[in-house]
Amino acid sequence: MLPVNFSHAVPIMERLESDGHRAYFVGGCVRDVLLERTIGDIDIATSAKPEQVLALFEKVIPVGIKHGTVIVRYDNESYEVTTFRVEGSYTDSRHPDAVSFIDEIDLDLARRDFTINALAMDRTGNIIDLFGGKKDLQRQKIRTVGNGYDRFAEDALRIVRALRFSSQLGFSIESDTMKAIRACRSQIDKVATERITNEMTKFFAGSSVKNGLVNLKETGIYKFLPIFSQHPTLLDMLPEHMEPLGSFDEVIAMFHFLKPDISISNWVKAWKCSNQIKHRAEKLVNSLKYYQHHGVDRWFVYQIDFDVHEKLMKLIRLLFQNKPLDASCFQQLYERLTIHSRKDLDIDGNDLTALFPERKKGRWIHQLLEKLEKEVVSGKIRNDKSSLKEWAKCNQQETN
Repeated sequence: MLPVNFSHAVPIMERLESDGHRAYFVGGCVRDVLLERTIGDIDIATSAKPEQVLALFEKVIPVGIKHGTVIVRYDNESYEVTTFRVEGSYTDSRHPDAVSFIDEIDLDLARRDFTINALAMDRTGNIIDLFGGKKDLQRQKIRTVGNGYDRFAEDALRIVRALRFSSQLGFSIESDTMKAIRACRSQIDKVATERITNEMTKFFAGSSVKNGLVNLKETGIYKFLPIFSQHPTLLDMLPEHMEPLGSFDEVIAMFHFLKPDISISNWVKAWKCSNQIKHRAEKLVNSLKYYQHHGVDRWFVYQIDFDVHEKLMKLIRLLFQNKPLDASCFQQLYERLTIHSRKDLDIDGNDLTALFPERKKGRWIHQLLEKLEKEVVSGKIRNDKSSLKEWAKCNQQETN
């Protein structure tokens, strides 16, 4: 019996087959069902041409129609449907110069990167395995389909993907594939940084990241990655009890904390990350520095934003093994807080401008509110308007 995720997609395959086409589940979703892992995106390969798929379904998004790929929207879910194809040469080391659509799946599977991803499954659960993918799953080996040198020359990102799978699955890299990686690794320079960042984000999030890091060092791939190429000893600074890091802002925060002379801005620029990742990394680092010098107190607990809380707890476990965080103490302090955000203050900017009508509006309002906030959180003054106004009158001259 198919897992529920696959069952929901069966009507798409039935529709394709009723129109005379063949259709199979392919790639990572088949691999993961055999490994009994959580299944992510479900991809379908078919003999139907893209224009035929467009005609068969009501909601279709032609995301990569030139290369045979469309997104079929069915029952509020998205399914990538790609026509069986063979590919020409890769002049740009990323996209094939041309693709040819074919009627059988065997050559389509032959173009894929690794045997464990070159698996197909029909809608009844029968597996097509032309390259020993099931055996490699049992052996826990990452092996290229065919000649590794050819696969990596087509798209050098596959080298980084091999490392990513070793981190996610805990698999070793087969010896011939490892030789090909070492021989082709300099070609990583041709790969767009954004694509590398996407793969390495998944790498550091892998449940077997310690295994992945062993392979990252053994292959020497780190010498061709942004920042690491100029600072090859960075990996040696990682804690032995390394844990998966679920986002790249955690990765940046950890490495910046370990080596502060490489700024967060440099990391973000080199890896072409978003401003959102930069801001979260800065929040994490600021909290780590506060914890380093002050430990857990009311202000530490108060400052932690919900969106970085779990990330920060994880980084503290990794970076402060000799100064562990007491989760129960953290929770107790949080529950004792008089306020949990600035909006809980019983005074605001309008109150302060009314309290000091002779002063022009400016940054002093924010600064004074921040001081009031700290005084309330630390328990030095009560959170009532009269107490806050009295404190402001006595201390407003300290704020420019």
